Amino acid sequence: MKEMRSQPKIMAFVMAGGEGSRLQPLTEKRCKPGVPFGGRYRIVDFVLSNLINSEIRSIYLLVQYKSQSLIEHIRRAWTISPLLPEHFVTVVPPQMHRGKSWFTGTADSVYQNLSLIKEHQPDLVVVFGADHIYRMDIRQMVRFHIQRCADVSLAALPVPIEQSPSFGIIEADTDGRVKGFQEKPAHPQAIPTDPSRAYASMGNYIFNTAVLIEALEILHQREETDFGRHMLPMLLQSHRLFAYDFASNDVPGIKSYEEKGYWRDVGTLDAYFEAHFDVLGMEPRFDAFNPQWPIYSSGYPGPVARVIGGCIDNSLLGAATVINDANVRNCIIRRESVIEPGAELEDCIIMDYVRICRGAKLRRVIVDRHNIIEADARIGFDPEEDRRRYHVTPTGLVVVPLGEISYFARDSRGKGPGYNE
Repeated sequence: MKEMRSQPKIMAFVMAGGEGSRLQPLTEKRCKPGVPFGGRYRIVDFVLSNLINSEIRSIYLLVQYKSQSLIEHIRRAWTISPLLPEHFVTVVPPQMHRGKSWFTGTADSVYQNLSLIKEHQPDLVVVFGADHIYRMDIRQMVRFHIQRCADVSLAALPVPIEQSPSFGIIEADTDGRVKGFQEKPAHPQAIPTDPSRAYASMGNYIFNTAVLIEALEILHQREETDFGRHMLPMLLQSHRLFAYDFASNDVPGIKSYEEKGYWRDVGTLDAYFEAHFDVLGMEPRFDAFNPQWPIYSSGYPGPVARVIGGCIDNSLLGAATVINDANVRNCIIRRESVIEPGAELEDCIIMDYVRICRGAKLRRVIVDRHNIIEADARIGFDPEEDRRRYHVTPTGLVVVPLGEISYFARDSRGKGPGYNE
């Protein structure tokens, strides 16, 4: 086996090709990692920030479905100095160097880019998903991997045993050595030191490079394409696989009131909606402000938000947003949105470039970009009427899909965005 350097050379693949079908209609024209989150981020920003903060800065972002919005975001937000050739975030679509098919699975997407691994010759290859909201110091997982002399390390999230049927479960011994896998089991194997919890796979892996290359070649010959379903069970028979306990990860700057080991899969509309409320309040479960472990995203050269009048309670306002004599409670309003006089919003996510016209009332609504909500509209109060016009989840959450209005759309009085009466 190749001897590991004291400071291993690492490259990363980020799986950003997710179609996000359960997030429809938010993913009607964008992939899941490109969906906006919080006051100024996209979902993909969280994994990229974790990698950059962990000093892993050779990053390939593997994209596939409806990727243009994500590509544009990466171009604007994630350009690293060209003076440092080993520091980059590069988007890689399917290039079909090894066949004429698109990516057919997570392992296949990396197999189709074996040339990048061979070009960089890293000691370790990090393969992380792009679909989750969390902070993680990946260097600690790398140290765990090296200390255990592991061939593969899997990030493992301790979850209550009753939630195990929603996850792929990792069976591990007290040292973290993986003994088996269970896919959404009714009777899961508990963590040896905690019978009330089980290890859920987070879909984040560290591979010794030679092990990964050999395994990918074997999987290709077998026409198998997935890390979780195919590669890891195969490697378990012959290699050292270890589960890294995500709960042990210690990120600097985390406040005492935050949820330790915060991690959310925002793969459904309701989960996506609920995660937004974890960033609100004086003591949020996940505080987006952490100078020691920042979440990076695109810079915005426009002005700050303006509040002309009204009542604002427990809400986040994006840059260049205008609140003009409106009532806003428990809401996240992203940049360049305008809330007109008399409008009332409660428990809402209002994305960029939206105008809520005067007198409109919204409750438990997600309004996607480029929409005008007409004057005196009522959304979130009449389930039958909402279903006739919009997408409504079983819990009653209303989603207004991406609009088609122009940037300078006029309001009900013929005024442009950001006007001041």
